Amino acid sequence: MGSKVPLVPIDQEVIRKAPLFTALDDAASASLLASMVSVKIPKGTILFAEGDGGDQLYVIAEGKLKLGTSSGDGRENLLSILGPGEMFGELSLFDPGPRTSTATAVTDSKLLSLGQEKLLPWLVDNPKVSLQLLARLAPVSYTHLTLPTTPYV
Repeated sequence: MGSKVPLVPIDQEVIRKAPLFTALDDAASASLLASMVSVKIPKGTILFAEGDGGDQLYVIAEGKLKLGTSSGDGRENLLSILGPGEMFGELSLFDPGPRTSTATAVTDSKLLSLGQEKLLPWLVDNPKVSLQLLARLAPVSYTHLTLPTTPYV
């Protein structure tokens, strides 16, 4: 994995662009930023692999990452290319299962990482963000559900 480095002022602006945190005021944004760790990863580095455990969400501060899965014949299925201000990995904060994709740096990248142990207490102090997080996770979780084949009676 990449190296941890001190945060710099631009990171707060990047955080405010992440969809989950767009409604944060200055105080909440600064509080969240204080809980995050900056991680630098060089081009081609795998941040995490499909099947790995994880409890971190990431916001891209600089660079680009790709998310992909492996097909049965070993080929990569590209899910998305993400850039500055975009967030990924949030489902792993609440779902103890394995990662559903592999995240790889397409360019030299700098990420902001937030772990479950820091996020949960922060959400208690910021309930407005808790509701935004639930709204963001609901569509993702819904796609993992299997619907019954027989109607409920």
